[in-house]
Amino acid sequence: MGKQSAKRRLADNEAVATATMLRGSPQKLNLVAASIRGMKVEKALNSLSFNRRRSAVDVKSVLESAIANAENNHNLDVDSLVVAEATVGKALTMKRFRARARGRVGKIVKPFSRLRIVVREVEETA
Repeated sequence: MGKQSAKRRLADNEAVATATMLRGSPQKLNLVAASIRGMKVEKALNSLSFNRRRSAVDVKSVLESAIANAENNHNLDVDSLVVAEATVGKALTMKRFRARARGRVGKIVKPFSRLRIVVREVEETA
């Protein structure tokens, strides 16, 4: 009598991983996510390993999770995976303040982001 399960929103040759509440602005996180869009998974992991931005660590862990989901949950071939989507969105924003001179305040904004990576299995054309 329970609720019916929802249809799968992705194709059969795709797998997804998401991360919510990543500390950092979506604009900075999107710079790293944009650098791996469309890449083969192996090359994207290598690129993220040597990226100097702090958010590259978070993007790499989400990508590794998407690869593991593809391999274990959907029986996809890891060697033929490509990063199909890497989207970044806003999560909440913590608002803080710092006391300044003459009774004023300095506003401090601490943004959080969410990241969604979709990997797709493509057949080799060579």
